[in-house]
Amino acid sequence: MRRCVWTLLLLVFSCMESECVRCFGRFEVVSGQCEEDLGELEDEDDCCQNPHYGYVGDDGVCRSCGPPVWSPWSSWSRCSVLCGEGVRQRTRKCYGVGQSGCPDAKNTMQTEPCSIDHCCTEARWQAWGPWGPCSVSCGGGGGGVRRRERVCPAPEPGCDGTCDGTKEQTEPCSIDTPCPVHGHWSSWSQWGACSSACIQEQLADDVLGGVVYPTKSRHRSCSNPAPSSDTVPPGSGCQGDSYEIQSCSELPNCPVDGGWGAWLPPGLCSTSCGEGLQLSVRRCDSPTPKYGGRFCVGPSANTTVCIHTCPVHGFWSGWSSWGECSTSCFPEGRSSVRTRHRSCSNPAPSTRPPGNRCPGEARDTESCDHLPRCPVDGGWGSWGPFTSCSVSCGVGLQLSVRTCDSPTPKHGGRPCPGARSQTTTCKTNVHCPVNGAWSDWSSWGKCRDPFGRRDIRCRINGGVQTRDRRCLYRAHNGTFCSGDGLTERQVCFDISSCNMKGVWAGWSDWSLCVPPCGGNPRRFRKRICQPDISEYPRTIGRQKEEAVFHGSPVADCGFLPEGQEKIEIQPCLNVPPCP
Repeated sequence: MRRCVWTLLLLVFSCMESECVRCFGRFEVVSGQCEEDLGELEDEDDCCQNPHYGYVGDDGVCRSCGPPVWSPWSSWSRCSVLCGEGVRQRTRKCYGVGQSGCPDAKNTMQTEPCSIDHCCTEARWQAWGPWGPCSVSCGGGGGGVRRRERVCPAPEPGCDGTCDGTKEQTEPCSIDTPCPVHGHWSSWSQWGACSSACIQEQLADDVLGGVVYPTKSRHRSCSNPAPSSDTVPPGSGCQGDSYEIQSCSELPNCPVDGGWGAWLPPGLCSTSCGEGLQLSVRRCDSPTPKYGGRFCVGPSANTTVCIHTCPVHGFWSGWSSWGECSTSCFPEGRSSVRTRHRSCSNPAPSTRPPGNRCPGEARDTESCDHLPRCPVDGGWGSWGPFTSCSVSCGVGLQLSVRTCDSPTPKHGGRPCPGARSQTTTCKTNVHCPVNGAWSDWSSWGKCRDPFGRRDIRCRINGGVQTRDRRCLYRAHNGTFCSGDGLTERQVCFDISSCNMKGVWAGWSDWSLCVPPCGGNPRRFRKRICQPDISEYPRTIGRQKEEAVFHGSPVADCGFLPEGQEKIEIQPCLNVPPCP
């Protein structure tokens, strides 16, 4: 028994030595091929516990595990010649354990003569066609290929029109013209500085109007590589702009300094801090100071100012632009957000006396719900347990599967890579039933008197003869051969070596060529001397069973006409050598 080295590092055991065999779940007797791969086993004995299986050893040949059986005869080959006398052949193979067990084991090839009255001429190529264009149009230095073809003319009816050799030829080629070099952009430069440190609001007639955002720019050049100008055609220039401009919307607003309005008529002045006066006042609203800009210079009243300073309460600056989202797509089970900011600096609250802080938050956040969902690639779950063995005898398979649900692919994510299932071989150590198969019938036995009392040779006395067959290969509780029994009988007349009159009745059929290949094969036929059995009845016994004649009589057909022979022999011509 062969031994193998198995590696325990693999989930599915595999043979490490050349002695192991590969087991298959079906042997196809017509083609001699193994089908339904089950995997590698230690030796053929494990595989052949099922007679329907086949195996492949280290020689690469598929063999059957069943009892010996002939394949069907192949189709007759084509005639061995294109013109005149030749032969055609057909073959068969014996498959199974103990291949010599097929009946007539050496009869693997049959050969018979054939002839072709219409002689075919040998197929010849026409002249090569012109070379096609080179596969490259510029560059020099080789690298191109050009091709040409030739035609095999259509064959005459009934002839083989296959020409020897190839239909196409190739050879290297080159074009000396330099190839145009097309321009490609260099990488973008870094963004330049913003044109201003803050966002400027414009004034129109001392009133705030529109907003002017500072800008920043970056550049690139068509130099990676630059387009060629000395080729025909010249290289293409780069597509797109060589510079980009972007607004600096993330900057804070520029401070707006206050400007005095006109003086108001004098009025009462009352304050909770400092000293109140009857004053004539003017307002700092042309424009009003914003974003940390300076308050109006000079007094707001034309009399004495208050002694105690009043607290300055804080006010927010404007919101900055929204920042980038925290992700480029909306992730599964998480969120993507963006933020903007403002500062309590317009003006900032005073410290002595303390002013009120700005109400609310300095940071604002919102969800980026407008983003597409992020792809979720699939992930395999754990392998499931192996199933029970698929067979109750011999060698089978066990199957384990896994599911692509950890996670399940979503939103265009990739499916799980690899196989969904895996198999391993399993041995039951139980031999499968081997059903019986009939042997060929034996030759008919001697024709004897049914009562065994007298010799019936050369007498018009009916006899009986039998033949038998055997039920072969049955094992391991396989079924018995089906059919009508082990023995057959028929009624007969024994004419063995009996002297009888006869008449010449033409020729027998030609035999097959012997030997079927190589050597000097011949075939033969004989003239048939038909014995006169007219005095024998056609049936025997009360049941009128049809009689057969057993043995070869010595029939006297007289002399043949002059110049004629009893046996004719012909050589088989143009027989291929034996394989």
